[in-house]
Amino acid sequence: MIGMQYKVMLPSDYDMNIIRKRVKENGAKTDRFQGLHFKAYLITENGNDNNIYNSYSPLYIWNSHSGMNTFLFEGYYDNILKSFGWQRINIGIPLYCKLNKNFPDSLYAIEITGSIQETTSLAASLMENQPSLELKNEIVGETCIYNPDKWCYSHICFFREKPENLQNIGTMYEVLHVSIGE
Repeated sequence: MIGMQYKVMLPSDYDMNIIRKRVKENGAKTDRFQGLHFKAYLITENGNDNNIYNSYSPLYIWNSHSGMNTFLFEGYYDNILKSFGWQRINIGIPLYCKLNKNFPDSLYAIEITGSIQETTSLAASLMENQPSLELKNEIVGETCIYNPDKWCYSHICFFREKPENLQNIGTMYEVLHVSIGE
């Protein structure tokens, strides 16, 4: 599996309804995309949930490199290039990916990022360093993506209801659509 995310930073006065409309009209195009495990269409909105910027930040989990290569090099990613210009794509390896049956109904996600500290053994070190989440809401999907080139990780949890008291420990996203691949 391969994790992939680009974060399109948008002006603070950008009308995020433009992105909502874009996803509503085009989000289903990645449903059943070959090689895709899932794609979550994520946004942040300046002033909401302690976010200080607007962004369009789709997260992909690919089953293999071939699906990702098809998306990037066979014209699909060109829509991003035409609309938003050249974007840096963050790549990582999923340590785990747990999805409930109701994962496609996700409406919110929280991303907690951190660095993986130098250690004499990596066994369990990443899991031990992640903050424990005291939640009242059911997690309907969860993944942890690490990058051994930069020694960092992103722990992302998905919810159907907005979790309370998590905005201060990570980035809270609104989930506009979830595509499940083939």
